[in-house]
Order: sequence, then C-alpha cells, then structure tokens
Amino acid sequence: MTTALSDRQKHDMHKAILDYLYHGGFTKTYNEFKAEEPSLSDFVPDSSSAASGILAKKWTSLVRLQRKVVELESKLKQAQEELANAGPGVEGSKRSNKDWLPSSEARHVLQGHRDKINAVSFHPQYTVLASASVDATVKIWDWDSGECERTLKSHTKAVSDCQFDSTGKVLATCSDDLFIKLWNVPDDYKNYATLRGHEHSISNINFMPGDNQLISASRDNTVRVWDVQTSHCVKVLKPHDEWIRSALPSIDGRLLLTCSDDHTARITDVETGSLKIEMRGHDNRIECVAFIPVAAIPAIRELVAMPPTAATSKIDALGISFVVTGSRDKTIKVWDALRGQCLWTFVGHDGWVQAVTFHPCGKYLLSAADDHTMRVWDLKTGRCLKKIEAHSPFVQCIAWGRTPLTPEGTQDPDKIINVVATGGTDKVQEFHPLNLCAMLTSQISLLKFGDLNVDTLASMTTIDGGI
Repeated sequence: MTTALSDRQKHDMHKAILDYLYHGGFTKTYNEFKAEEPSLSDFVPDSSSAASGILAKKWTSLVRLQRKVVELESKLKQAQEELANAGPGVEGSKRSNKDWLPSSEARHVLQGHRDKINAVSFHPQYTVLASASVDATVKIWDWDSGECERTLKSHTKAVSDCQFDSTGKVLATCSDDLFIKLWNVPDDYKNYATLRGHEHSISNINFMPGDNQLISASRDNTVRVWDVQTSHCVKVLKPHDEWIRSALPSIDGRLLLTCSDDHTARITDVETGSLKIEMRGHDNRIECVAFIPVAAIPAIRELVAMPPTAATSKIDALGISFVVTGSRDKTIKVWDALRGQCLWTFVGHDGWVQAVTFHPCGKYLLSAADDHTMRVWDLKTGRCLKKIEAHSPFVQCIAWGRTPLTPEGTQDPDKIINVVATGGTDKVQEFHPLNLCAMLTSQISLLKFGDLNVDTLASMTTIDGGI
C-alpha cells in the first residue's frame, strides 16, 4: 500500500500506535509491533510525555471535523438550492420553478396599520398589494419594494375585506360600517361608489366572473348580489340562518359556496337561490371555504383514492368537484361537493383555522391559523410539509400573488407569481414572494418560498366581535 507519509511522519505515527497499545493493555500486540519495527526497539512509552495519548486525541478531532464537514456540506447544498430558486435579478434564478415553497424568513416588514389586518389582496397585474385593517383603513403597498404607496380612508369602522377585480381597475372593500365601497384604481383610488343594503357587519366580498357583479356575505345572514355599474343590489340570498363568514362564486358564476357560524358549508344556485349541497361535519364555526381549483383536483383525487372518469371530467373542468373548509375546530376538511361527504381531514393546527389558499401548481394547500403559523400541506399525501411561524399571536389571512390572465381570460400557467402574503393580529403583514418578503400588523412582511418564493403579508391582533 502506497502512502504519502514522510519517514519522519511514519516514525511518529508508529510511536503513537505503540503508546496507544501500551497504555491500552494490548501487551502482546505491543510487543509484536515493536519487534517488527527495529527502529523503535528502544522506545519506552511515557504517560507524562506531551505526545502520550496523541492517537486518541487525533481520532477524536477527526470525528469532530468529519461531523463539521457533513454539516457544512448540508448548509452549502441548501444555499445552492436557494440561490438556484432565487428571485428576479439573482444569477442562476429559476423564477419559473412551479413547485417553489415558502421559507421562514421575510424579506420586507411593512409597518403602518394601527390594528390587526383582516385581509390582503394582490393586484392582478402589478406588484401592488392591498391590506384591510380593523383601524378602518386600507393600505396600498408595493410588495416588491416594501413601500406603502397610499392609505385609503372612507370607512368608519373595521374593514373586513378587500378585493381587486380581474383587471385591477376596481378595488372593492367592505366594513363593519355596513357599507361596500368601490375605488377607481387608475384614478388614484378615488372612491366612486358606496353600496348600501346590509343590516349588519359585512364579512367578505368577491367579484363574480366577468366583474359586472359583486357578492357580499354578512352577519345579517344574507348574501347580496350587486350590480357594479349601477351600485344596486339585484338579489338577496339567505343560504344560512346564522352569520355568513364567507361567500365565493364558482368559476362559471352559477353556484355560490358559503360557510357560516352554523358549522356548515353550503352550495347554492345563484339564479334560483335553491340549496344544492350541505356539508356538515365540523364541530365549530367555519371561518373559510374554497372550491378546490382545477389544477389541484388530480392531487385531491389521488389523496382520496377517487380516480377520474369520463363522467367526472366535465365537472372537474368547472372546478366544482371538491370543496375545502377551515374551522375553529382546528381542522381543514376536503369535501365531495357533489355528495356533501367529507373525504379527508387535515389535522395539525393548534388554533382556529382562519384562511386557506392554493399553490398555483396544484400540489399544495396553504393555511393560516390562530396558532401563529402558516402551514404548507401536500395534497397528494395529506402531510404537513412546512410550518412557518408567521405572526404573533394570530394569523388572520393569507393570499397568493395572482397569476396574470391570458387574452382568453384564463390564468397563464407560465406566468405564476410566486409570492404569498399573510396578515395577523400583530398588526403586521408578511410577504413571501420569489425572494421577496413583507409584513403588516400595523405591518406587512414578505416571506420566501423554499422551492417557491412566496410573499406572506399582513398580521393583525384583534378578535372578531362575534365571539
């Protein structure tokens, strides 16, 4: 066997071996080795010598160094992955990585609100984020730079929700002051219309497909449909007998998905107001609800072992096959929207589940809860992949950057915006984009997504007045 050791190094090593064997009590081996190395026939181990025990010391140091090397190699690999998945302007970035997931650090902390943040909404075209707060204001942020561009003041009580239409030309807000307000985005966010009709706090608003109508859910147990052009209420629906926390239209606008303090989620026909499906199974109020998007349906079918058929393909294409709900019972449930059956329960949060959103690639579900965390769930396995400490104490809302639409009006899969925003009761907003991060609580923070940079925005700390 060849060796790179010099004669002097060999001599010292042999002495160290003899010293180890002698003090270790291996007398026979010590004598045999000494007999085979005549140059050390006069060597007598001395326990008081500084060289005594050097072999054991070097072995201990070597193990420690090997452990350190493994640790550094792991950190280097992680850093290389983060660099490869970095955001705009970073060499080697992979902005098009469709599987990017959020990391735990925020890039920006946006401060400004004086009370908790109830909702955040991304502009469909620009790096603009709106945040609605209990301080009765809506703030407009540039989530790329982390700067607050303006503050909208017109509501007189807590603003519960804010939403841009699909073109980004109109921002709608709703409040506990019973009013819905429309803001002209191109005209410096001028408040050009106020919609009146609800008799109690308004929980949530959403534009209907086409942006010609708006729906609102309220504590007066109704959902109202509004004509955006005339500001008139054109329909009043009453799908529940208790506080309606959220109302969402299907992608074709024919169905309405709602959730309520009555522990149920329901699907209602918008035109007739007739109940289609009731989903009952939560043990507490349902805070949030969503149709599972088309991109996520294959993963859900794999999760619940319901392979697609020719009969289900058309329904899947409409995005109305499955529903997800988040509740104060700390669970997230997946439902068969055609039969009202609970198919899966995500268990892991230690507080009320306040909001959910889906990763654009369709593989992951993100949730925000009162346990001050944002969690990332694998839709194929049902496992929690990441737990991110987002706000303290409660996370109130979450939103993923909106993917720009094609000329045909559908989302462009090649232009995914990898940014997530969360809001909480700490009055901070956090952003987690393609390497941007921001926060609101009176603050906003942008968070980074490990394989997908995401912006997490907005945190707030007040508890709903209905508790």
